[in-house]
Order: sequence, then structure tokens, then C-alpha cells
Amino acid sequence: MIIRDVLDFLEEVAPLNLQESYDNAGLLCGDASREVTGVLTCLDSTEEVVAEAQQLGCNLIVAHHPIIFGGLKKLTGEHYVERAIIRAIKNDIAIYAIHTNLDNILHRGVNERIAQQLGLIEVEILSPKVNSGDPNIGSGAIGFLPREMKAGEFLDYLKKCMSLEVVRHTEIVREMISKVGLCGGSGRFLLETAKEAECDVFISADFKYHEFFEANGQIMVVDIGHFESERFTIELLQALIQGKFSKFAAYCTKETTNPINYR
Repeated sequence: MIIRDVLDFLEEVAPLNLQESYDNAGLLCGDASREVTGVLTCLDSTEEVVAEAQQLGCNLIVAHHPIIFGGLKKLTGEHYVERAIIRAIKNDIAIYAIHTNLDNILHRGVNERIAQQLGLIEVEILSPKVNSGDPNIGSGAIGFLPREMKAGEFLDYLKKCMSLEVVRHTEIVREMISKVGLCGGSGRFLLETAKEAECDVFISADFKYHEFFEANGQIMVVDIGHFESERFTIELLQALIQGKFSKFAAYCTKETTNPINYR
């Protein structure tokens, strides 16, 4: 079993042509013709994650976020990206990113995984890509809670389901919450769509101060944090790979790569 076999499977799940134009998903470093010794899944393939893969005997890291996003002009080890790539190359560890292409599918995608964590039913894509002709391809997701909840109860439920310490949210404009819009990662661009869909709440991350005003008394926006919104993607990737291949082990990283701390 070679690395390319794993990558071909992942690209069946989330084809690379579904990634956004600004993205850099795919094989970022390494030789795809090498035999797989093990796979480590993560959100961010930092130097610490590469070291973890080395310790576990894994020669393939499958990350959600591309460690190389812009062009690298040097490899001196001065920057965290350079250090991760240097360590991976030195130890024959391939790094693969499955980013917005995994965001842009419903079945076995990032947003379906969040919806599952919240127990949502009747889950659909929030903003289908019109050109695709497939209603299961697009951005975000929309669904209904298993039962209607009071807004305060819902916020507590959300924190419990998503293992959150804290959330940031706009004013509560509807006493009861039933219809939920969501987007893993930076989902500000979907707020108007969520409002048009008459969602009671929109869950995402990376909202700036002035962007919270755009809720405009029409919806409650809940920012749960970028890492926090996508943390279960690590388990999703591990389960996908382990469910398909039995000749090697697939692990979830134990490194917490969230650069944001709370106290």
C-alpha cells in the first residue's frame, strides 16, 4: 500500500477540483510512491505534529489546513512553516492537505461532521455551488435541532456538544432556537445566506468586531473559534482512512495546534 493509494481515496471523497481558487490543498511535500507506514491526521501540520508522526512511525500526515499557503522563498528554519517542512523532508514524511475541498462537500465533509456533533436533522448545504449541479456541493450547512430549545439552553448545549470553554455571540433575537446554519472555519461570507434562509442562529468563526453588527437584529451569530469549529475534522479524517485501509494504523494527533489561548 503506497501513499498515492491513500491520496486517491481522499480525492474520491473530496476531489481537488472542489477547492477554492485561493487554496493550496493536495500533496505539499513527500514522495507519493513510498509504502505507507502509518498516517497521522491533524488540523495543522506544525513541527510538533511532524515530530509526533516521526515518533509514531507515520510517514504521511493528512492535515486540514495547508502548512504551505503562499510561496516559500527560502528554507532556513527561521519560520514555523519552514521548520515543519524541513523536518518532514529530512524524515521522509509526506504532508497532504485536504482543505476547502473537504469544506465544500456535505457527505463526509467538515460541516456535516459539525452537524452530527450537534445532532442536527434534515441537514443540507447552506449555499450550494450553482455551477456544480449537485445540491450536496457547496458552503456551510443548515439543519434543525432534534428539539426546539430556548436560546440560553441552546448556547449551553452548543458549548457541551462542541467542547467549548466560551463562545462570542450577538444579542438573542429569538426566544426559541430550531433552525441552525453553520460553517466550519471562517464563515462570515455566509451570514447573509443564513439570514435569507431564516436561520435562528448562525455558528461559525473569525468574526471581526464590526461584522457582528451585520446580524442586524435578524439572527444570532455565534463565533465559537476557528480551531474549535473544526477540531472534529481530525477524527473525521482518521475514521475515513482507518475505515478504508487495514494494512497500517491511522492516528489522531494529540498535539493541540490552536494558537489561541483562553484564561
